[in-house]
Amino acid sequence: MATLNQWVAGARPRTLPNAVVPVVVGTGVAIGEGSPIWWRAVVALLVALLLQIGVNYANDYSDGIRGTDDQRVGPMRLVGSGVAAPRQVLAAALGCFAAAAVAGLTLVVATQAWWVLLVGAAAIAAAWFYTGGKRPYGYRALGEAAVFVFFGPVPVMGTAFVQTGHLSWVALAASIPIGLLSCSMLVINNLRDVVTDGPAGKRTLAVVLGAERTRVMYTVCLVAPLVIPLLLIPFTPFAALPVLAAPLAIGPVKTVRSGATGPALIAVLQATGKLQMAYGLLFAVGLAITL
Repeated sequence: MATLNQWVAGARPRTLPNAVVPVVVGTGVAIGEGSPIWWRAVVALLVALLLQIGVNYANDYSDGIRGTDDQRVGPMRLVGSGVAAPRQVLAAALGCFAAAAVAGLTLVVATQAWWVLLVGAAAIAAAWFYTGGKRPYGYRALGEAAVFVFFGPVPVMGTAFVQTGHLSWVALAASIPIGLLSCSMLVINNLRDVVTDGPAGKRTLAVVLGAERTRVMYTVCLVAPLVIPLLLIPFTPFAALPVLAAPLAIGPVKTVRSGATGPALIAVLQATGKLQMAYGLLFAVGLAITL
């Protein structure tokens, strides 16, 4: 039976910036427009965290029963390592999705924007079918595209919408670099596992592109977000604040470009998460400040 620490490790806490940052940035947009509603921001954060943890458990379950995690370089998986029964991990995933749905429903009722239900259902479906079902899209090199959408535009614009009551071009523009940074987390994760994923039949984008092109993709996912805010300066003067996080990108980019493999990339994943958090906080502050 898995211990509490093992369940926490199985939730993959290093991936949680993917959930936190979009909500923080979306709230920064709402503050900049003078329309923050804090309880809705907190509920949006809860939804995002539950979905992130849910998808991590769902991936653990689906990869585990397929045997994809039998030879694993990265952090421990509950099913693959045998410390938890598949049905227990599945129950944890479904429980997180159900809790996220209930929390999200409160935002739908509060805003009376019933179309948001469709967005929430799509997010849960994307979380499950990433590695679940008979034809998981994560095994067909589509993971990064889904991550960009559901950890970029959807949560950033969604968080701003439930507070301001409308969709804005500022929220859309802000969501693009956030989506790219979320992609970078998956890219580095898949680069780390490229040697084992291919033989296991998991055709991630890293497997399709090859290691060298994946390293270029990771670099682009980190550098582009440092350039995009500069384009927003004429409209939101302090939007360039996240450029101050640039030094945090130097180390992980150098490591990846040097050809690091396997366990050496685990530290890169952690460094990328730190960059993502710093960038998100600075971006939120910059978007919140108005003249």
